[in-house]
Amino acid sequence: MKSGLMALGVVLVIIGCVFTLQGLGYLAGSVMTGVTLWAIIGPILALAGIALIVWAARAGRSGHSG
Repeated sequence: MKSGLMALGVVLVIIGCVFTLQGLGYLAGSVMTGVTLWAIIGPILALAGIALIVWAARAGRSGHSG
């Protein structure tokens, strides 16, 4: 369970970074390029991913094996 949550967190961070770069216009070739909404949603997803990674890491250290 811990590794699955951490993997989901990593995926959210990557997607958030891609969305941010597309929203800011650094990654071209998408309908999302240059749309400010994605520059706002991206960091929110990335922060959610980081929070999930931290939460999963702390839950794993508490001694609960699932």
